[in-house]
Amino acid sequence: MEAQHLEHVVELAAKKYNIYRKSKPRFILRSMLASMFIGFGVIVAFKTGNFFYLEHSPMTYPMAALTFGAAIILIAFGGGDLFTGNTFYFTYAAMKRKIKWFAVVRIWMTSYMGNILGATAFAMLILGTGLFEDSNVNGFLLSVVDKKMNTPMMELFFRAILCNWLVCLAFFIPMTMKGDGAKMFAMMLFVFCFFISGYEHSVANMCTFAIALVLDHPGTISWGGVFHNLIPVTFGNLIGGSLLMAMVYYYLNRPLDDQPNS
Repeated sequence: MEAQHLEHVVELAAKKYNIYRKSKPRFILRSMLASMFIGFGVIVAFKTGNFFYLEHSPMTYPMAALTFGAAIILIAFGGGDLFTGNTFYFTYAAMKRKIKWFAVVRIWMTSYMGNILGATAFAMLILGTGLFEDSNVNGFLLSVVDKKMNTPMMELFFRAILCNWLVCLAFFIPMTMKGDGAKMFAMMLFVFCFFISGYEHSVANMCTFAIALVLDHPGTISWGGVFHNLIPVTFGNLIGGSLLMAMVYYYLNRPLDDQPNS
């Protein structure tokens, strides 16, 4: 049923791989753009949520989740390149024998590095604006970062698996739709679901942590906390995109005659 859209996944992976082979600086820059686009979503989400956070409102997370959807629209239509999405695209292309596995791992590493660079650059830009220096503005963001850096690693790992499964679906399902309006609505709905559920996205966390670290932050927010979170979240995202998306859909769309008899 979804076979034709999976062919589009292969084509998309091929285009990305072509950029990577011909110009790694361009590929890294696209990866930087993706995390900076997420940075815009982080800022608007936590700025919006903070108004409700100061009033101890139960609408704090729903409003933040609703506005964070701007990030996925920017990435989808602005041309960014996320490590998390690449775990799906390139795993599927490798299983279809269009790209070698060694190249896939290198692409993952390069996009991850580009995402980190973009998150760092965006945090420095935000620091220059002075918009998040006041504790009345950054309280919600710092409280969320504190929780993320002090959550047990196994919980982070499983939250990350579910997160990237849902986020990859947010890019894949709209491929079946006609019209940009329907696609944007579906994307924002999926992102709302991942945010409000409390799942963990490595690139979103990179951006959030980078911003928190350049601000005046409490001692519970540290570089140790960054590694405590990002290591299990990165591996969880990898499993969510490669296993639960790419490998599952590859198996489901194999010709039945090719599958061994049970």
